[in-house]
Amino acid sequence: MANEAYDAIVVGSGISGGWAAKELTEKGLKVLLLERGPNVEHVTDYKTATLPPWEVPHRGRRTQEQLENHPNLRRDYVLNELNLDWWAHEDDSPYVEEKPFTWFRGYQVGGRSLLWGRQSYRWSDLDFEGNVKEGVAVDWPIRYKDIAPWYSYVEKFIGVSGKKEGLDVLPDGEFMPPMPMNCVEEDASKKIKEHYKGARTWTIGRPANITEPLPGRPGCQYRSKCSLGCPFGGYFSTQASTLPAAKATGNLTLRPWSIVRRLIYDKDTKKATGVEVVDGETNKTIEYDAKIVFLCASAFNSTAILMRTATDVWPGGLGSSSGELGHNVMDHHFRLGASGTMEGYEDKYYFGRRPTGLYIPRFRNVNGDKRDYLRGFGYQGGASRSGWSRDVAELNFGAPMKEALTKPGPWSMGITAFGEILPYHENTIKLSDTVKDKWGIESLVMNAEIKDNELKMRKDMMADAAEMLEVAGFKNVNEFDAGYTFGQGIHEMGTARMGRDPKTSVLNGNNQVWEAKNVFVTDGACMTSAAAVNPSLTYMALTARAAAFAVDELKKRNL
Repeated sequence: MANEAYDAIVVGSGISGGWAAKELTEKGLKVLLLERGPNVEHVTDYKTATLPPWEVPHRGRRTQEQLENHPNLRRDYVLNELNLDWWAHEDDSPYVEEKPFTWFRGYQVGGRSLLWGRQSYRWSDLDFEGNVKEGVAVDWPIRYKDIAPWYSYVEKFIGVSGKKEGLDVLPDGEFMPPMPMNCVEEDASKKIKEHYKGARTWTIGRPANITEPLPGRPGCQYRSKCSLGCPFGGYFSTQASTLPAAKATGNLTLRPWSIVRRLIYDKDTKKATGVEVVDGETNKTIEYDAKIVFLCASAFNSTAILMRTATDVWPGGLGSSSGELGHNVMDHHFRLGASGTMEGYEDKYYFGRRPTGLYIPRFRNVNGDKRDYLRGFGYQGGASRSGWSRDVAELNFGAPMKEALTKPGPWSMGITAFGEILPYHENTIKLSDTVKDKWGIESLVMNAEIKDNELKMRKDMMADAAEMLEVAGFKNVNEFDAGYTFGQGIHEMGTARMGRDPKTSVLNGNNQVWEAKNVFVTDGACMTSAAAVNPSLTYMALTARAAAFAVDELKKRNL
């Protein structure tokens, strides 16, 4: 029996895959969207999103059983009972750590679009030009002007709230009204701007949380329960935004429980003709045909699919002829900064649970500043008042304790730095020779670490944080470094980078695999460098751009 055929196959339904499905279906293509995990329906499958704490067996906290069963997830905040099933389980999908690596994955329809931090920042030319100007890795094949229209296109659809600041290092976008700073943040921001004469900026974060209604999305309710799924569509996710748009065209077929083992490659035409899928529930192998394929399975999984493809032609897989497939692993190193307390403001409070904080854009190695390391970092954080859970042990019990618990505690503020990691060739992933997942597919082996450049940067990341808090008037300022394990930023990037030359890159400037022009990779795998800002908005813009190019090339019969 002939394989089912489509105009396009999209692998992965997360942030990038949802965008690929939307764009390709709206342009008239019949699209098969493959997701390796189960379906998650918008609203109805957000089982814990509206539950009060007392209706959750362990109030959302970790249990000893969870700690024992999830040695990877327990390394950070992601392990809790409220959304445990939205994180990949280690027993089903193991990986090998040659060097310590924390890999948090979301294997269900929507992927990590249901779980992400939603911070949405544009890159600047400083970011796209950094490699070539500093002699690092290879040059990006695009510049800000190439992607700026696509940033605007994406921002208008997903809804990004924020304040325009007119900064070269952090370009403004198409913003909904910003979420407000609270009084302590406002005053601190003014002091920072005055002290540093405008060289440093504290602004409100730019999240994909909407402050004005969009079709089918009434808006953010300031609940700050985003990682449980939002019944109100208050933030961008596949379920709330791109998937409904794709379904509305009548051109989409969504198939959960579809694990792509490899692409099917034709040596004569030098194209992919489809994909080989393992059914996640039955273990049966199925093949689907398509004219074009978009790999959006998340950075490392997209690269793994390439590694398992056309190994009879290239032992390292499709895209490996450059020697760069699987190399240049990147993330953002963080978990350090400073905190302090603010005196006064006892008669002030704030509204709701704002789902974003402050953002402090990069100020190192720009505008004449020169450090003993390359690139830079930004900060995320915010001010708040402690609540009823603060330590009141000295009051013991009785009326004094009850009275204390009805009043907010003192103001405090913490800022955490997020730093750029350079694309080192020796930071790699590869397929394991011995370890396989539940479905018999080779697991990945991680070998990546931060190096001297990042270690030097980390000193400034703490010291600058403490200095700014003191300038802003905070007391009891303390630096902190909670330690960083590669991958904890959940911003895995690289391993199938874009470039200008097939000898030194996996993809060209339109996200096409050099050896198979009908295969596009538009998730984090394509990144040539990491910048200091969150990457998801760039994935979306690159995906929309590549989809438009792909459809145009199909019409010209070039694919």
